[in-house]
Amino acid sequence: MLLPPVAHAQNAQPSVQLSDSTEKVVRRLNFKGNDNVSATTLEMLIRTQTNREFLGIPGFTPWYYIHRLTDESFGEEPALLNYQTIESDMDRITRYYNSIGYLQASADTSIVEFERNRVRVTFLIDEGKRSSLQTIAYSGMPDSTFADQKAKNNFYRNSPLTKDQINDSTYQTDSPYLEGALDKERGRIVNYLKDNGYAAVQRDSVTAFLKLSGQDEDLYDVLYSINPGKSYTFGDLHISLLGPDNDTLHVYQDSDTLQGKPYTLNDKKIYLRKEDAAQTDFGLLTNQLLFEPGNTFSNRRYIRTVNEFQNLGMMTIRQFSLSEDGTGPNYADDEIPIYLTLQTIPKHSISFNVFGLHRYGFGSGAGITYTNNNTFGKAENLQLNLNGSFEYVTSNKLSDLPDAFTDAESQDVDATFFQSFESRVDYSLPRLTFPFARLDDNLFFANSRTRFSLSYSQSDQLLFDINSDIAFNLQYEVNHNERFTSFLDLIELELLDTEPSQPFEDALRQEFDDNPLALQQILEDFRPQFSSVLRYTFRSQRTDLIKRNYGYYSEYSVSFGGNIPYLIDRFFVTPGTIEGQLPSPAKISDNTLAYSQYIKTTADYRRYFPLSNNTVFAARGLTGYALPYGENKTIPLNQRFYAGGSNDVRGWSFFSLGPGAIPLDDVAINGGEIKLLAQTELRQKVLKNFLSSDWILALFADAGNIWYGPFDKITEAEPGSTIQQPTDTQTNLERGKFKFDEFYKQIAVGSGAGIRLDFDYLVARFDFAFRIHDLQDGWLDNKNLYFHFGIGHSF
Repeated sequence: MLLPPVAHAQNAQPSVQLSDSTEKVVRRLNFKGNDNVSATTLEMLIRTQTNREFLGIPGFTPWYYIHRLTDESFGEEPALLNYQTIESDMDRITRYYNSIGYLQASADTSIVEFERNRVRVTFLIDEGKRSSLQTIAYSGMPDSTFADQKAKNNFYRNSPLTKDQINDSTYQTDSPYLEGALDKERGRIVNYLKDNGYAAVQRDSVTAFLKLSGQDEDLYDVLYSINPGKSYTFGDLHISLLGPDNDTLHVYQDSDTLQGKPYTLNDKKIYLRKEDAAQTDFGLLTNQLLFEPGNTFSNRRYIRTVNEFQNLGMMTIRQFSLSEDGTGPNYADDEIPIYLTLQTIPKHSISFNVFGLHRYGFGSGAGITYTNNNTFGKAENLQLNLNGSFEYVTSNKLSDLPDAFTDAESQDVDATFFQSFESRVDYSLPRLTFPFARLDDNLFFANSRTRFSLSYSQSDQLLFDINSDIAFNLQYEVNHNERFTSFLDLIELELLDTEPSQPFEDALRQEFDDNPLALQQILEDFRPQFSSVLRYTFRSQRTDLIKRNYGYYSEYSVSFGGNIPYLIDRFFVTPGTIEGQLPSPAKISDNTLAYSQYIKTTADYRRYFPLSNNTVFAARGLTGYALPYGENKTIPLNQRFYAGGSNDVRGWSFFSLGPGAIPLDDVAINGGEIKLLAQTELRQKVLKNFLSSDWILALFADAGNIWYGPFDKITEAEPGSTIQQPTDTQTNLERGKFKFDEFYKQIAVGSGAGIRLDFDYLVARFDFAFRIHDLQDGWLDNKNLYFHFGIGHSF
């Protein structure tokens, strides 16, 4: 890229006021004249630094003080003044200003010793006037890359720099001069050419020329001169597939050659060879191809094809190249061959786990997991999991528990066993299946996976048995690109056949003897149920999911629940009649299965702002709403919103906040249909590589709550019912409802500080929180300290 012919101001020598030549410590760092660039940005550019300041407090450098107090044995060494670094910093500042359009900017430095051997460094900046671009033009773009003039115009209009069209290749831009934007446009042109046959094009094949626009010294026109070279096609494709053994000598027992439609064009061929140990069909390899040998070369399709093989999960990429020896393509030919060497991973694996448990008594459990990679030779993955446990509870221990095991006449209590069993089958394919199979040919849906899972469990526990819990899920996952991911749970079914014991129900009836509607609601939550969910989730992210120190993360979902059991109820069980419940399938039990219809939406957005190399400010907002409809006006327990916990409003444990202003001890119906959450966190790295981790101090504030929906009927009796809701209970439940003129008074606020131990692979989190606004105690009246532990950042 050629800069305009302007005379850049030279950096002056630093202005120095020092007493002697003894080494000086930089204790103050300032910037003057930087009206349009923040000091934080400039501080990140330069190499001259003070010692690390605690929480950004000027002059407060405890690690440097520790170094001095311990006779230089511990802590941080002093940040010494270096004149060569100062001069380099002035050049960095000037070049940065030039890159954002201040082409006449210059930098000077003042160094003043304000105490013996302690100096203040001030960078003096003359920004000058900012330059702008008036027009942008293109020359040399080959017309063969465009289907028609409309496609050509669309390519130019898609540039973030172009505005109104002046002629075929010139556009108004009226944007500030930014080297980054100009360079990004050059990259866009290069990538487009590489994806349309011009494989040899490089960044220096596109040059940006700038000239003064008229007499205005701060207004420029830019011309992109493009030299694309010649166009190429895909040559022959060579794929070699190795078995899982790492033998140095490979013998390929099977081979095949494909030519013609639908695999290749013209006389080009696909050469396939594999070892028997790979146990993979050749059809799997050709199904991953997103290009045809003989067609116009596209770098994007070539790289996405490599990613397709990598994402199969049952093989690794040993080599991918545009030449047989891997040194680089031969651009003298008109075609570019592709060479891929792949290796499968072991097909079978088994893992065991044994564990002990202690709740009411002592017990043990064991599990076995079998994994079959590449089950049928097309990268399928099958996983079988079996787990079982038992717990022996003595008669003495049962004597202290509720009267669940007490004989009503003899009052004898017998020892007993609690036991549970679970089995699970997971099966996945690295592609979309019906009804979305055809989308696999679209690049936006190429990286996809289909998952089937089926689980069965049963459990005998204190006061509450699960006769059977059967769950099935069919999920489609598509990684559209590095940022966007979609999840579609097309079918999610769960059949939960429970058997609460009579003492369990008796205990509930005793506790809610004056509140029959609340009792009915709670029993509804624990009764046998049949649930279904259709859910779509879209995720967008541009951050490190472990560090979370830049960029953003967002997730949005919408769910429709209960429609499958509703259709079974209406058209199969009792055609034309809505019962609101279904019989237990296959006569597993005499129970009937309840179901609920609802729609549920959530939106979760998180943003991370790096304030310096060691400081990050993070913010999160989440909102959710669930609306029941149909015969049963309830939301299943596992689909409701809950508040509190280490990843939510800290200061409250999970399940312990809300709904609304209802005290925890008075909550009869757990969970809510509405949720609001806001979180902020300031993270400051205080120790680097101490005990194999970076230590981060965090200050945080969280606010939020959950509520019953404003149209929820939980506080009302059914039409025609003679049951009257007690006044106190009705008032209490009303406090949990969302009301526009009341909800802001019911926002709980927690705040505090914590420590994060940042390892390369995980973050261990320790948080200490106070309740700033306790909904029962008021503002700042709760003096208790609450501790939270978690793995990973809170958000």
